[in-house]
Amino acid sequence: MAAEIKFCGLTRPEDAVVAAALGAAYLGVIFAGGPRLLDADGARRVFAGVTGPARRVGVFAADAPAAIADVASAVALDVVQLHGDPDPGQVDEVRRAWGGDVWAVLRIGPGPLPASAGPLFRAADAVVLDAKVSGRLGGTGVALDWLALRAPLERLRGDTRLVVAGGLTPANVTEAIGALAPAAVDVSSGVESAPGIKDHARMRAFADAVRLWGAAG
Repeated sequence: MAAEIKFCGLTRPEDAVVAAALGAAYLGVIFAGGPRLLDADGARRVFAGVTGPARRVGVFAADAPAAIADVASAVALDVVQLHGDPDPGQVDEVRRAWGGDVWAVLRIGPGPLPASAGPLFRAADAVVLDAKVSGRLGGTGVALDWLALRAPLERLRGDTRLVVAGGLTPANVTEAIGALAPAAVDVSSGVESAPGIKDHARMRAFADAVRLWGAAG
């Protein structure tokens, strides 16, 4: 079965429309800072022309749960994704404030998995793996060592959905899928011509690579 696709860091309505047309399961916008930052009005504009079943994801940093819930409701999000190294308690607080799915980002640097990994898999609806880069939350283009992560993640993930982000491109996404068998793959900078500006040909190549892998499997 093919992994689901999340196109993240969307800033333009036309890019969101293309993402949905390519069959993406998730469309992501950023409220956590950086060059792809949007406010609620901007996110609504990005999603305005989208039709079909794609779910809306908002990426947040260490905001108060009530503030996250307000934005999530205003933008009609389906998923709140917590960046900024959340702990299980923060996941639970957001879940109490807002009724949709809550994903937690697990940023991974050199060395063993963070101690928070196991508790996050138990607390969140999905865990998003991303590379830990000093001073930046995401969209760095830095890839993970997927093969090295396979064994430790198998001991932790259980039935929780795994989403792989961090440096994915049309050229390497099948390597990540083959190593970790994620429920979804999450791409932002790997299909851009500039931060926040999606390249539609690269988006199509990414979607084609994921689907060809699924068909072959």
